[in-house]
Amino acid sequence: MSAITPPLPLVKRVPPGAWTALVWCATTLLTLLTTVRLPGESEPGKLPAAQLYRWDGLTVLALSTALAFQGSRLLTRRPLPALVLTVVAAIFETSTIGTGELPMAQYLTTVVTLYFIAAAQPRRLALTALAVAVGTLAAYLSVRLLRGWTVGMSAELAVALVTVIAWLLGNSAHEARVHAERIGAQHAARAVTEERLRIAREMHDTVAHSIGIIALQAGAASRVATTRPEASLAAMRAVENEGRETLAGLRRMLVALRAADEGQTPDAAPATPAGLEDVDRLAATTTAAGVRVEVRRSGSRRQLPPDIDLSAFRIVQESVTNVVRHAGTHQCHVTLHYGDDALALEITDDGRGRDTGTDTGFGLVGMRERVALLHGEFTAAPRSEGGFRVAARLPLPAATR
Repeated sequence: MSAITPPLPLVKRVPPGAWTALVWCATTLLTLLTTVRLPGESEPGKLPAAQLYRWDGLTVLALSTALAFQGSRLLTRRPLPALVLTVVAAIFETSTIGTGELPMAQYLTTVVTLYFIAAAQPRRLALTALAVAVGTLAAYLSVRLLRGWTVGMSAELAVALVTVIAWLLGNSAHEARVHAERIGAQHAARAVTEERLRIAREMHDTVAHSIGIIALQAGAASRVATTRPEASLAAMRAVENEGRETLAGLRRMLVALRAADEGQTPDAAPATPAGLEDVDRLAATTTAAGVRVEVRRSGSRRQLPPDIDLSAFRIVQESVTNVVRHAGTHQCHVTLHYGDDALALEITDDGRGRDTGTDTGFGLVGMRERVALLHGEFTAAPRSEGGFRVAARLPLPAATR
């Protein structure tokens, strides 16, 4: 079952345009309330201008509201025109209340609009919007000063400061979102890389061992084809069986990968992952191909977590494959020790130790990566007495101890 996505917070569920429209309504209502005497006041907070209650003043108020709502509608599609509309609406409404500056209440819709632009739009567009918002305040004061009208300079400086702070907050939200997207993209790319490495390791471990066994059996069949036809036939049958098992393993792997891509749970995939229970079958197949594998187990055998079980088997399989392909010997030893807190693996042979270590291609790298992912320890080196030794220690979770 897919995880239930938690609902978005309210600020995310309501679109930016709706927020700006709500702010306009709230500030307009606040402006009207300040012109009447509220409970607990001896007089109104602000004396109403005469035109506020005349037909022309109400007409301007309705027109400015329409402009503000239109700006709210255009905010996500055409942000700069939306900002200009809120600025014009603020100027129109201010003309009906008789003040010498653009008050905070009337300019707050523009401030909120500027925040959303800085938070969602590219930096250049956001800077242009900031210049328009702050430049409007400067132009409004300049016009009144040139005409000799009264100017509320201190109040306007406070409005300008709030405008800049709103832009900085929006810009910070924009940078945080961009940073989160970059981190998410990096995590996605890393996950893709890790998945490709996992698939490559599985393909290598599955195919390399089978190809080595097939090569040994085919070589044996060719050598005795004329002198011992029955032995040659048995070897070719072994080649056929190994090839069929390899194809079946690849098919199971592809089915499991497709099931994962389609969002199915691991139980939905028909593949049964390999594990240490398959070591005996691996030893028998390799022995039949001409390299005897002796398996020794010690400690208390128990069920292991699937990732540890699979990785342990793949390490044994790849090590035995390297012995078959490179060691030039006819036997090797596999030791599995089930300790209290860790699983210890050791694969040794008495063949060409140094050549084995240099000719394994990606085998040792893959084994080392598997052990590292499980926070274990891994060593692979020639033995002083001859041959090669691969050893790994895989920590076990507390639940399996």
